[in-house]
Amino acid sequence: MTGPAKPVVVDTVQAVRFQVAQARCLGRRIGCVPTMGALHEGHLSLIRAARQRCDYVVVTIFVNPTQFVAGEDLENYPRTRDADLAACASVGTDLVFAPSTAEMYDPDSLTTVRVHRITEPLCGRHRPGHFEGVTTVVTKLFNIVQPDAAYFGQKDAQQAVVLRKMTRDLNFPIEIVVCPTVREPDGLAMSSRNAYLSPEQRRQALSLHRALDGVRRAVAEGRRDAAGLLAEARQTIKSAGPCSIDYLEIVHPETLQPLTEVDQTALVAVAVRIDQARLIDNLLVDPSGPA
Repeated sequence: MTGPAKPVVVDTVQAVRFQVAQARCLGRRIGCVPTMGALHEGHLSLIRAARQRCDYVVVTIFVNPTQFVAGEDLENYPRTRDADLAACASVGTDLVFAPSTAEMYDPDSLTTVRVHRITEPLCGRHRPGHFEGVTTVVTKLFNIVQPDAAYFGQKDAQQAVVLRKMTRDLNFPIEIVVCPTVREPDGLAMSSRNAYLSPEQRRQALSLHRALDGVRRAVAEGRRDAAGLLAEARQTIKSAGPCSIDYLEIVHPETLQPLTEVDQTALVAVAVRIDQARLIDNLLVDPSGPA
């Protein structure tokens, strides 16, 4: 009995373009899942979604240095190539593009892509330059792969908003598909950075989802005051253990501007540092939804 077919693995722009051109000549719809590797079930859910809606699935694995800011974990970011390739094979990936930094960035490169305003709040306030790194590398990947659709996770809610806007503004003929956050059975959002947590810190990290879900339930029960809701959520996180809250906000889900009243669908977003790990999570809350 044979296992799943192994994907073709390439590390040059020329090789990707050759493989994708062959697939396109056969009339195949191309799906792309950009990742930084260290794949987990959240990533695999994106690949499965691409597999369902596309005929040919490209996964990119590239730890992009330009989206890390000073003091972050670029050197220690988990790199698990063999496990990643096995995971890609298990969900039917056709092509893996795993380039080097030299392949992606010429040493004399002078061009970046920047989206204004919506990159400034939330993570943008605490990670200056991060989103410019994201939008630049995703633009490059879009130009290299030229997919019909690209798949991202709702866990990175601000990134999804930014990339949708960038795609519209630059007239990329690419559908941006945002898939639901995948969680552990206890509610923790899956993240490559969860590997940094000790068992005790892992239990502490559950406070993020607990706080967000508390806001959701309170809104469904009729609460509308954003300040009061956030104060209670902040207490939930602080009481769980030592941490630093980068932000905890209720914002408009597209403009990312703060809301004072939750009288419309809103995004509750949080970023918390527990020791070395910076964890993010979010929930969409709907005042007309069930409790």
